[in-house]
Amino acid sequence: MSDTNVAFYRSFAEQALHYFVRSHTQAPTGQVASPANWRGVEMRDRVDTWIVVLSDEQIRELSAAADEFMAHGRSMGELTRDYFRLPTLAREVDRWRAQIASGPGFVVVRGLPVRDWGEEKSSHVFWGLGHYLGLPGAQNASEELLGHVRDYGDTGESVVRQYRTTENIEFHCDAADVVGLLCLQDAMEGGQSRVVSSVAVFNQLVADRPELAARLFEPYAVDRRNENATGEPGWFPVQPCCFGEDGVLRTFYHSEYFRSATRHDDVTLDEAGLEALTLYDRICSDPDMHLDMWLQPGDMQFISNHTIVHARTSYRDWPELERKRHLLRLWLSIK
Repeated sequence: MSDTNVAFYRSFAEQALHYFVRSHTQAPTGQVASPANWRGVEMRDRVDTWIVVLSDEQIRELSAAADEFMAHGRSMGELTRDYFRLPTLAREVDRWRAQIASGPGFVVVRGLPVRDWGEEKSSHVFWGLGHYLGLPGAQNASEELLGHVRDYGDTGESVVRQYRTTENIEFHCDAADVVGLLCLQDAMEGGQSRVVSSVAVFNQLVADRPELAARLFEPYAVDRRNENATGEPGWFPVQPCCFGEDGVLRTFYHSEYFRSATRHDDVTLDEAGLEALTLYDRICSDPDMHLDMWLQPGDMQFISNHTIVHARTSYRDWPELERKRHLLRLWLSIK
């Protein structure tokens, strides 16, 4: 096996740049047609279209690939498809990718025996699958490969990363084409994942207030949350919606970071911009619009950050340390 000219993974900066370079010609004149235009009330009756259950044979194939790679003593960052063979499952992963990239925008894959495998082996399987869906990328400027979504006890500051707490996380996108979550341990109470089609939200915004929909094609300041390098601004501008010649609406939305950017002296948020965020959030929160799902240990959720915005409800954790809610997060580029 050769890894000549193989990119093991994208750096945090490379991945973010890749994600934010979205083609745009002009804003659509009305609502947008798309396979990703769906409502939660519809998807609840179509579970068989977005939940995939792994077969015993597929689980054995994943297990063997991880065992073989780990036996060679390489670091997870050196893993590529050459070192993680999936001779039959690869074709199925291609179907998952199509569903994420050009279908409804998400899929849930169920059945990994994470409690039998443990965190290390489960992590390698998750990272290895990422190489079949696209190219994995680092989670932060420290080049962390997999994020750990759990409660670190961080509280009381406006720049706290909500995934490090038990608090509610509002609807948002991450800075990668795809975000994946692998549930290692669920919470005692709460913590359900919530997804909504950003295409459907935009179309509803067009129906209700077309002038506010147009505001999403103008830049917003995004708060860097103190992760900027010395001398760099504490924010950067992003146009939330882009509409390319291919007729695809691609959205980056993060109401919380758009709003908190105003803590910087050189950032203001105009009235129309604020009103657009408020209405967008309200549409996302409509029970008929979003889809709730409870991720159980062994479930993997993959969603497009171009056509889906996601959230998480607050949760109450188990008192036992070994049972604390714990998910692994994977960021991918798929173009």
